[in-house]
Amino acid sequence: MPARPPDADPVDPADTIGVGDEIEVPTVRLVAGGDALARTDDGRVVLVEGALPGERILAEVTGVRPRLLRARLLDVVEPAADRVEPSCPELARGCGGCDLAHAAPAAQPELKAEVVRDSLRRIARLDDVEVLAGHPLPSAGYRTTVRAAVRDTHAGFRSRRSHDVVVVGGCEVAHPLAAELLVDGVFDGVDEVVVRVGARTGERMVVAHPTAAGVSVPADVRVVGTDELRRGRRAWIHEEVAGHRFRISADSFFQARPDGAEALVSAVRGALGDPGPDAEFVDLYGGVGLFSVALGSAAPVLVERSAAAVADARVNLEDRRARLLKMSVRRWRPTPCDVLVADPARAGLGSEGVAAVAGSGAARVALVSCDPAALARDAASIVGLGYRLLGVELVDLFPQTHHVEAVSAFELLEPTRRAVSV
Repeated sequence: MPARPPDADPVDPADTIGVGDEIEVPTVRLVAGGDALARTDDGRVVLVEGALPGERILAEVTGVRPRLLRARLLDVVEPAADRVEPSCPELARGCGGCDLAHAAPAAQPELKAEVVRDSLRRIARLDDVEVLAGHPLPSAGYRTTVRAAVRDTHAGFRSRRSHDVVVVGGCEVAHPLAAELLVDGVFDGVDEVVVRVGARTGERMVVAHPTAAGVSVPADVRVVGTDELRRGRRAWIHEEVAGHRFRISADSFFQARPDGAEALVSAVRGALGDPGPDAEFVDLYGGVGLFSVALGSAAPVLVERSAAAVADARVNLEDRRARLLKMSVRRWRPTPCDVLVADPARAGLGSEGVAAVAGSGAARVALVSCDPAALARDAASIVGLGYRLLGVELVDLFPQTHHVEAVSAFELLEPTRRAVSV
């Protein structure tokens, strides 16, 4: 190759690394989504799935941008102390479900806590927030709601970043009552199936898309197709959390493990300052009423747009003076209250949800987030409207995966109303 002229333009580093090239880099930290962040010698960021912080890895470049590379892990040259061999054989066969199973279970909560701290620093510019990893939960046999694809009448999971379906012979994280249906069930004419079980009631349900006509499962399982749900059929199971029995319909959201739901309730109670039953309590995105019921509010205001969830909440709160509003939070006219909990979907509150929270004038707010970046965006907005972020407690609902729930506690700096609590 001829020498470059002395006055030639500098080489763009992006031209020196291409798709398919192999690079050896040190990893720095995990980021939202579960990838490890590494850096090349020229300072560019590399995102690598399957790596852990503090490792030196060999990776193949799969995508190139001016200041960002994506890569897949080829080899771990220098492993982190917390690296383990995944115990589930389905991962080696291509299942993409448990993307953090290469980290020791005991190390996973703190890894996730650092992801949240990093998001708060970079996105919200909040540097001194206490983020607690929370109490560990069992990492196997926990998941009571499992969504699976179907191939050749059998349930399976998609490969990582792929539509390919891997039919599984077991699932370590699924509750045994659910795992049995995933492995032994026959789903003829089904594209996708959701298995829901009550870990503490033993009840089981299969929701099949587009139809349940070809489903074969044990006789104790309630089976319903999404075509039937569209025509108005109702189907549900029950679960027990914190001494309360909850009805959960096929179309309703509920936390995927009862011990995790109890941990969330405990974290929310702490964030709200342990409100008493007479506190004016608002439950945004309230679902089937988990927080309204378990926190003991005598007269909660629950806002939820899902008709199925509101119907469940009406049953679950039948002994309370609850006000149930079937509407989206953006349409809700804020009700003055002492304490408020908001449990939005993965995208977070957004501007309309933040406005609803601030408009309530709640002295204490608990925000439940399932995405670190959304948490950081929402936290910045809430702080900008006169609240102080007191701290964040994580609840590791989904061990072996990068997913995490975070409960953030906010206090109004200049409350115009006095909270009824403590």
